[in-house]
Amino acid sequence: MTVLKERARAKVNLTLHVLGRRGDGYHDLESLVAFADCADALTFSEGESFSLAVTGPRAADCGDLTDNLVAKAERLLAERVPKLKSGAFVLDKHLPAAAGIGGGSADAAATLRLLAGANDIARDDVRVIAAAQAAGADVPVCLLSSACMMRGAGERVTPLPLPRLPCVLVNPGVPVPTKDVFAAIGLKAGETFTPPSGATADIAWPTASSPPTAWLAAIKSGRNDLEPVAVKIQPVIAEVLALLGSAKGCTLSRMSGSGATCFGLFDTDASAATAAASLKSAHPTWWVEASGLS
Repeated sequence: MTVLKERARAKVNLTLHVLGRRGDGYHDLESLVAFADCADALTFSEGESFSLAVTGPRAADCGDLTDNLVAKAERLLAERVPKLKSGAFVLDKHLPAAAGIGGGSADAAATLRLLAGANDIARDDVRVIAAAQAAGADVPVCLLSSACMMRGAGERVTPLPLPRLPCVLVNPGVPVPTKDVFAAIGLKAGETFTPPSGATADIAWPTASSPPTAWLAAIKSGRNDLEPVAVKIQPVIAEVLALLGSAKGCTLSRMSGSGATCFGLFDTDASAATAAASLKSAHPTWWVEASGLS
């Protein structure tokens, strides 16, 4: 019996620029995306039919499993691959849901990677890519699960040689519906987004031989266009950003995705661990993780 395992790493939008809104209603984005060491875990055992069980500290957050993105991803790939070998999935859930770090999308992408392996299909097979795109906007980038530039509505993904960056991830446990954030931006179909005064989306990204300081400078020159809107919806996000930014060794604090998870980049893993421990102590109900991005 085939038993395979995959990690579904948390997605972090180091930058997220809104370029406009397309005629099909989707927002046109450009985002530098990296992935954290913290992750959900997914185990697959080949069997006669699909099944899904959820364990872990955040299993209760998954709700109705028939609507889970693991089930959706399996169904979408089965529609594209005749006689797809499927089986039993066990999701060990650690990442917070609806938090701006693509937890469900990462689970869906891990599902597609597992099924591709079990069926001797390349991960970049057009059918796998099509299933990822159909599963959700963040699933194609999570399918790669390594640093890249994401463009369009998530369908265009280009790998980038980002060095490992120590970080702390913090989610204060408040909901920030993605649809509400984009609605608050107020773009109509066909309209372009006007960035803050002096801001630009035209960033010269470093190369593989560039030092981490060059990458940090480039990331700092970007922004998350959803952050100001999300802060208005949930003001506690501003508190999280301030606490991260004031921590010793923090070089940048910013929100990921549409929130409410925020990240701080740190000069060393040790300073990130110290900051995470302090935040956990002061805010025991928050989700806080020291990690690395790559």
